[in-house]
Amino acid sequence: MKHFGLDIWGEDNFIIKEGLIHVNYASEPSLLSITKALREQGYKGPLLLRFPHLIKKQIKTLFDTFETARKTFGYTGSFHAVFPLKVNQFPNFVSSLIAVSKEYHYGLEAGSKAELIIAMTQTPIGAPITVNGFKDKEMISLCFIASNMGHDITITIEGLEELKTIIQIHKEFNASMHNTLSPKIGMRIRLHSSGIGIWAKSGGYSSKFGLTSTELLEAYEMLKKEDLLEYLWMVHFHIGSQMGDIAPLKKALREAGNIYAELKKRGATSLGAINIGGGLAVEYSQHEGKQERNYSLQEFANDVVYLMQDIARSKGVEEPDIFTESGRYIAASHSVLIAPVLELFSQEYHEKGLRLKEKNPPLIEELHDLYRSLTPKHAREYLHDTLDHMESLLTLFDLGYIDLEDRSNTEILVNLIIKKSIVLLQTQGNNELKKLQDRIQEKYLVNFSTFQSLPDFWGLAQQFPIVPLDKLDIEPSNPASIWDITCDSDGEIGFKPELPLYLHDIDVSKEEYFLGFFLTGAYQEILGMKHNLFTHPSEAVITFDDKGEYKIEHLIEAQNLMDVLEDLDYDVEMIDTTLKERIQASLSINDKEKEVLLSKLYLYLSENSYLKTIQANNE
Repeated sequence: MKHFGLDIWGEDNFIIKEGLIHVNYASEPSLLSITKALREQGYKGPLLLRFPHLIKKQIKTLFDTFETARKTFGYTGSFHAVFPLKVNQFPNFVSSLIAVSKEYHYGLEAGSKAELIIAMTQTPIGAPITVNGFKDKEMISLCFIASNMGHDITITIEGLEELKTIIQIHKEFNASMHNTLSPKIGMRIRLHSSGIGIWAKSGGYSSKFGLTSTELLEAYEMLKKEDLLEYLWMVHFHIGSQMGDIAPLKKALREAGNIYAELKKRGATSLGAINIGGGLAVEYSQHEGKQERNYSLQEFANDVVYLMQDIARSKGVEEPDIFTESGRYIAASHSVLIAPVLELFSQEYHEKGLRLKEKNPPLIEELHDLYRSLTPKHAREYLHDTLDHMESLLTLFDLGYIDLEDRSNTEILVNLIIKKSIVLLQTQGNNELKKLQDRIQEKYLVNFSTFQSLPDFWGLAQQFPIVPLDKLDIEPSNPASIWDITCDSDGEIGFKPELPLYLHDIDVSKEEYFLGFFLTGAYQEILGMKHNLFTHPSEAVITFDDKGEYKIEHLIEAQNLMDVLEDLDYDVEMIDTTLKERIQASLSINDKEKEVLLSKLYLYLSENSYLKTIQANNE
């Protein structure tokens, strides 16, 4: 895994220089320098860094790619895009998104009342808003209010009852207001085509959302009867997130395109757009030959434009405007989670840990000799002898023939021999050695929660690129598994021989070692959970001035202990009072000592749940 697969997943967003990973933009600061600057300001524990220029890069790339496709095929329809707020609703992200996308007329998609309020306040007037998901009368009424504010808003119908409610509210608004403006109407269609992978159920006849062909015709007749066909503007479909294969999309495009054309020919003259939903995949893989996406963005755009044009021409209708709601593609790359390593759990397996006696059991003496005399020529033979001796010695311990020091020496020597053998034989690509890496994997305790910051790893086994911030000019040697600090055995990113992660052998009592978790900007924050009551990381927005120098802005500190408890509806005043009263009531300490405890309590309650990093200066 050369350079931690940066050439596979990095999209030239980051570069490696002099052993450090740098932002490939403007003055090219290293992530380590940004991290240290934040830590000097007192922000410990995990950090979330946001880079708005990467949001803009993705939006620009998306629009430019579709514009290239339009010019290539002479496509007459326009291209538009909205960001689905469910992917990331956090203010620092949304504010950055709106700020960098104004020139593209980029809008927002909402799937709930709260998201709709964000869209109504954040979307520039004239930029599109789409509203998906199940809706009640109040939510649809908010859409009418948005339309009368001047927003270009489209309500996507998920069921016939919603259409009945839209018709009712249209009448109510027209009865109470002169010149009322009604939102556009979209119809989400339930395709026969489905996606593949984890989110395949988003498409197909068994999908949660959308109208069947029969319901489409009924909806059309209802609009015609109520003289509202002029508001029917969009056909919408979605076949799933993180679409790794382009083939299902092509099939869905043909099906949806023909439905669009049939509705146009039937008399829906105002129908002018097809919304292909989201699903544009992000490449998360760090390993050659293990890529998750089999198509380029240009191929994606070309297929959409070509197929829509081909169907429109063959059916004799206008080429529709094309909308996308790709969220993962826009948001994933913009943020990096950075967390310090607190401890390496297998560092006791060093020569300095040996407790050899003047007279040791013969098998331990043999292990010691094997370790000292290990060479490439004899490495495989000695490795087999080592494993055989280990089984014998552990059996002897179970039978009571050797003591705990002997067992400890066995574990250390076996671990050292396996490590040395892997180094000596690594050029031979031996499968046996790959299997042995599980035995000597180093366990890195990292100051973060997978449940809070990488919930898709825990829930969906989604892999995220992991890269140390420094030492990238040194070949890492430790097969690594990563343990978070939660009290849960699921909080581990285990070592996988088929997707190996190697990290450096470091002494955290003498130096800090930070890991960067990349492509975390989509879904991870909003899906993150307070398991063990760990809060969100401290976050910062990293921008660049006219001279290319970076600035740290919009800092949000991780919640302290009392804030987290208050979020769970605990009475924090009662907690504070109870703790202080119990210290004051203690009979085992004097008044001066009580003051010391109270001051310490005040300090600790103002901290967050994350642990303090072990540093050389014992900070």
